[in-house]
Amino acid sequence: MWVYEKRLQYPVNITQTNAKLAQVIISQFGGPDGELAASQRYLSQRYTMPDGMTKGLLNDIGTEELAHIEIVCAIIYQLTKNLSVEEIKASGFDKYYVDHTLGIWPQAAGGIPFQVKGDPITDLTEDLAAEQKARSTYDNILRLISDPEICDPIRFLRQREIVHFQRFGEALVHVQEGLPKNVYAYNPAFDNKKHC
Repeated sequence: MWVYEKRLQYPVNITQTNAKLAQVIISQFGGPDGELAASQRYLSQRYTMPDGMTKGLLNDIGTEELAHIEIVCAIIYQLTKNLSVEEIKASGFDKYYVDHTLGIWPQAAGGIPFQVKGDPITDLTEDLAAEQKARSTYDNILRLISDPEICDPIRFLRQREIVHFQRFGEALVHVQEGLPKNVYAYNPAFDNKKHC
């Protein structure tokens, strides 16, 4: 189904470890608005899209999100590799370390909500919001970090969120153009029924 190239979509070359920054960035791996949630959301939603265009779009972007997971994990790994126990304790990374050592594990304080409703309008609207939330998270990360070795790949990921938002907007218009007028105000499948 996919051809995997053993290289990152965008290079990551961080020379200074920093566990505090890793704790901020890890939310883009396993957080509610992170790359893992996005990839699973889009790859699951593709099955209930109404046509090949929207199915293909969700497949393409979902696959690209998998590549983004690799970039984020490479950033986290390079920020935490070879940390001493003293550095782990001083940075507050000790709670993570207890469960995962320095392995990369998806996590976020609020959990991981993967969203799939099976309704193209609902799912594409959620996808638009997800891309904006991811962009906002990357904006916040960039406000907290000034190291160009970290900022460059983060900026790349942020730009891709903008492109995905635009593509999902196009897909939503495409799907809406194929629906009967007033689909939001009246749905005969539900509104004509006398009883549940």
